[in-house]
Amino acid sequence: MDDSSLIWDDGALVTIDQRGLPHEVRELRLRTVDEIIEAITTLAIRGAPAIGIAGAFGVVIATRAHTHDSSVDAPGQSIGDASHRAVGVVDVAAAQAEADRIAAARPTAVNLAWAVDRVRTRIAEGADAVLAETLDMLAEDGRVNLAAATHAADLVQRLCGERPLRLLTHCNTGRLATSAVGTAIGALRVLHERGAVADVIVDETRPLLQGARLTAWELAEAGIPHRLTIDSAAAWAMATGQVDAVLVGADRITANGDVANKIGTFSLALGARHHGIPFIVVAPESTRDTAMATGAQIVVEQRAAAEVTGFGGVATAPADTAVFNPAFDVTPTDLVTAVVTENGVVYRNSNSSDAQGRAIATTARQLYGRGWMPGTAGNISVRVEAPSWPVAAGAGAWPALLITASGLSKGELSADDTVLVGIADTTAHAGQRRKPSAETSIHTAVYRTRPAGAVVHVHSPFATALATTAARPGDAVTPLRISGFELLKGFGLADPSTVVIPVFPNWPEVARIGADIDTYLRENPDAPPILFITGHGITTWGDTLAQARDRAECLEALCELIARTGRTDATPLEIGPT
Repeated sequence: MDDSSLIWDDGALVTIDQRGLPHEVRELRLRTVDEIIEAITTLAIRGAPAIGIAGAFGVVIATRAHTHDSSVDAPGQSIGDASHRAVGVVDVAAAQAEADRIAAARPTAVNLAWAVDRVRTRIAEGADAVLAETLDMLAEDGRVNLAAATHAADLVQRLCGERPLRLLTHCNTGRLATSAVGTAIGALRVLHERGAVADVIVDETRPLLQGARLTAWELAEAGIPHRLTIDSAAAWAMATGQVDAVLVGADRITANGDVANKIGTFSLALGARHHGIPFIVVAPESTRDTAMATGAQIVVEQRAAAEVTGFGGVATAPADTAVFNPAFDVTPTDLVTAVVTENGVVYRNSNSSDAQGRAIATTARQLYGRGWMPGTAGNISVRVEAPSWPVAAGAGAWPALLITASGLSKGELSADDTVLVGIADTTAHAGQRRKPSAETSIHTAVYRTRPAGAVVHVHSPFATALATTAARPGDAVTPLRISGFELLKGFGLADPSTVVIPVFPNWPEVARIGADIDTYLRENPDAPPILFITGHGITTWGDTLAQARDRAECLEALCELIARTGRTDATPLEIGPT
């Protein structure tokens, strides 16, 4: 079988029986409408795009079965044979009734009804016309999936940076769920080809384990590094810094952006929101149901109790246990970072600043817990190139930074405790209830001179102590040279054997500190993405908030190592192992 999971051959739909995977790769040949419906309802064929195309082939079979007086067919000939001529009379009403049965096989996924409705318009023209339309749909699916996957990969890298990424996915969205390439897994394939995948966490996807049986199989087939986990471990993986973005597919997307997908998706979206992690839905345009206003109108399929009370024929619950077994859940639009189709990003959360604010607040709470942002000290920011949410005209200059507000405990921040400030003029945008941090000028100095995506300013104790001890009174900048430590690799240096970190004076006027940093960074284009301020902590930056935080952690660990080894040689200060 080639890369397509659905093939039309000699009057039959040929596919992989997904119930046998991963241990058995067995072929299904479906020749009747009943066989098509059974394959869809028993999940031998599953995945919204795949069941849509399978349903369309079912309409081909139905039209052929209800075509009469087609006496030109020789014995054994069928639709698809070169010598076959569909000259019979179609019982349109009977074929349409069969199309209704197919469309109703699974109610939640919109693609099934969409595909059946698309090809049923050709029934009166005969089975060959229905087949031609279905084959066009099959060819389109691969092109559509690749385009959507590429757009999604581009978005992930814009949001998370050009580096190997730790990703999480749910259920199965690969070629088994479509016809080729896949949607969310297609995006993983594209990122893997770019060398941008460090690891993929695969939810097992209960109760039928599509993630364990199918996604793990597809990722192994593609050579993509991955780890399988139980569904309930996903939020902890996020909390422990093992997830940069979540990528999922969809079975229906309503006009307002609510997303129906395999049960467990809603929980992932809640976890991603809490931890400030992008939650991206990848699907073809055919999955968008613009005629349905909100997710409240979606009919969620309830499946058999036996899927929950046991597995593989083995009972795991007491007999007669009552069961709640929805096949899908609906994720509200405000938890979705973006919906990506073959047309690009077709929906972006109308309050994108909220997602960034949550990420800032989460990072601040983590660093507060380590004692690096005591009380109201320290601040964190991210760059915002242009508004992707409604803003009042004249509200402020762009690009801007979103920074922690002044006077608030960093251990109690929420997404609302941030302020937009213009990078060029260091002026807060109008109409905000919070005031920006006093150290905003330090952040704007970095953003004006570097293409940084995020800046972290903290008062980590070992780094602050070392800089205060090292600073030479009267110097505009004290160069602090450190060499010979493995931790230097954490700063992304061209030569990780040595780093020269500037130590700036702590002027009472913070704007003067920012001006000093601005001047230094312009005059030293190769300066590392880290700096000290005497008695005032450290500042680090990176492409993403995670990278800026990682560099702060690395710098503090390096300074602790220096303090504990006692290496302090001066003029200019040189620190290294013996």
